[in-house]
Amino acid sequence: MPITPATATHSSSNGTADAILLELVDEDGVTIGTAEKLSAHQPPGRLHRAFSVFLFDERGRLLLQQRALGKYHSPGVWSNTCCGHPYPGEAPFAAAARRTYEELGVSPSLLAEAGTVRYNHPDPASGLVEQEYNHLFVGLVQAAPRPDPEEVAETAFVSPAELTERHGKDTFSAWFMTVLDAARPAVRELTGPSAGW
Repeated sequence: MPITPATATHSSSNGTADAILLELVDEDGVTIGTAEKLSAHQPPGRLHRAFSVFLFDERGRLLLQQRALGKYHSPGVWSNTCCGHPYPGEAPFAAAARRTYEELGVSPSLLAEAGTVRYNHPDPASGLVEQEYNHLFVGLVQAAPRPDPEEVAETAFVSPAELTERHGKDTFSAWFMTVLDAARPAVRELTGPSAGW
């Protein structure tokens, strides 16, 4: 992973949650300040910039990740390929590519913007709140994931039918269906109608 001004001046993914700064935004996604990560997620939550990535293989299957059990927020739940927060001043596209590599050891062979979605999702298990202005990205992955075990417990490629079955029996992140539904038009454009997304 190349060192950029954003990666050189910020702590690693293993840093404490309260030491990392997030970019606070207004309802239009305009930056209005910063807040420590943990404080931004304390109820009622403060609206902040985030991103969500959906990567697909050559068969049109979605790469899911199960969040590591040691994570302070939503540990052990299944979610989209990658999600996170840009550093203050970091472009969401750059943050999405950076975190996908850091968490999963892969660089997308294609990554495209897929719009934004704004949501408010309390997490009953942790008591934290996701108040996010989320930038969505879809793309392709051709290499096998090499997950960082401190970030990711497990990965799986799933078809739409397999996702439906898994979603019925496993626990998913509070935000998963919101971001997937918002990204669906771009997903269908990427994977084609035969993939069934």
